[in-house]
Amino acid sequence: MTDTTHELSINRLIAAPRDIVWRCWTEPGLIKQWFTPRPWTTPEVEMDLRPGGASRMLFRGPNGEEFLNRGIYLEVVPQEKLVFTDAYVDAWTPSAEPFMTAIVTFADEGQGTRYEARVRHWTEAARQSHEDRGFHEGWGKAADQLEALARTL
Repeated sequence: MTDTTHELSINRLIAAPRDIVWRCWTEPGLIKQWFTPRPWTTPEVEMDLRPGGASRMLFRGPNGEEFLNRGIYLEVVPQEKLVFTDAYVDAWTPSAEPFMTAIVTFADEGQGTRYEARVRHWTEAARQSHEDRGFHEGWGKAADQLEALARTL
């Protein structure tokens, strides 16, 4: 059994078909529309959607603050699963400050999509820090924005 001591997660039923929810997670133009909880934005998104492929996203806050998020994909199962980490930044180049690995799954449920995001942290302190900084609220708002966008596609 997997130890979930260092894990945070959200689990939602999204009122949109799985192929649409998948598109929202894998098309840069769509990610820009929902990924960060407003009033934050995601003005830059680059993705090489394959195991070992790099991901680069720029998050911008309402006061102009910026946070660059770089990582790689570890597993890509079309319309079912994405696994990515910030432990590497590109071409297996180690990150200076690894923080987490995310496992995002998508499954058909009724007329919608069962969406689960599990975020595993390297340490208990990192997990606690992420929770204290608003993981549940932030990822929850982002999931609401994901659903709102998916319902328009």
